[in-house]
Amino acid sequence: MTANSQSAVLGVSGYAGMELARILLRHPRLGSTPPIFLGRPDSAAEPLTAVHPHLLDNNGSRALQIEPFSWDLLRDRGVQVLFLATPHEQSRELVPHALERGLRVIDLSGAWRLEHPANRAIYKFSDEGSSVATAIQTQAVYGMPELHRDQIRHALLVANPGCYATSVILALKPLLAAGWVDTTHGIVCDSKSGVSGAGKAPSAKTHFMHAADNLSAYNVFGHRHTGELLEQLELAPDQIVFTPHLLPIPRGILSTIYVWFREPHQPAQVEALYKQFFAESPLVRIFAANHLPQIQYSVRTNYCDIGFHLSADGRRCVIVSCLDNLLKGAAGQAVQNLNLMLGLPEAEGLV
Repeated sequence: MTANSQSAVLGVSGYAGMELARILLRHPRLGSTPPIFLGRPDSAAEPLTAVHPHLLDNNGSRALQIEPFSWDLLRDRGVQVLFLATPHEQSRELVPHALERGLRVIDLSGAWRLEHPANRAIYKFSDEGSSVATAIQTQAVYGMPELHRDQIRHALLVANPGCYATSVILALKPLLAAGWVDTTHGIVCDSKSGVSGAGKAPSAKTHFMHAADNLSAYNVFGHRHTGELLEQLELAPDQIVFTPHLLPIPRGILSTIYVWFREPHQPAQVEALYKQFFAESPLVRIFAANHLPQIQYSVRTNYCDIGFHLSADGRRCVIVSCLDNLLKGAAGQAVQNLNLMLGLPEAEGLV
């Protein structure tokens, strides 16, 4: 594929799909080849700017349509890469057909993120264990560029990470990879997300009267992103506790993570470790020792911000990781993956 390869986005009406459209339409290397935007097969075509009026500009966005999805349309338009901003079950159904047709896929759902059946069980996929699903799972690359950059470049199927998982994995991976963390003490991840993390479909939990002026924990010991933490950080379930919370804000994630070190370290050593690990990662920002990120610094950006505080004895470390759940936690990371697949600079169109 080249920088002017034709892409298509299915599921553009949702929050992540909206951000994906915004980034792709303003991408400096892709603007001359705007994506094809797709809706349900039984839907009527409608203007993109009717669904997302803020995308209206003077560069032709008024003419862009959200068209009914069909494989024939993708073939006739020469689509080479397909973004799926669709529910897990729908992505599970569509990916086999897309790969059969020679498309490369970036899937923003959780359909293909997990390698181990025990971790996938939470999704209750109807095709679990089938020969087709098993074969496709072996092709899927976990779409976190900071960990799997080389594999993503050549992948046919990229499984975009979850938003909570991105904030926690990026914060912990350098420490675990260096062997610094004493996992016998357990790792605690206390994560908080804005309401958009629950998706666009309304529910009692995301209703204004429930979410406003409130803070609540949910899915304790049962959140879907837990399996991603276990697999990508190579941890056992009894070595980490992850608890998500709902913040009364539209968007953004803040994860506070507590670890014990095997041996004492100095703040300068911790900071140097993070900076070395992410030296080639333009969308991760490391804060100086004892300076912590906040949601307001990373919201509406494609960065993941990481900071830490170290106890006086050098053994206990509190890490704070912040990102925008719709950008670095979803659409921004998807475009970061696309850039790698197209041979473009990783942060092109994202900073």
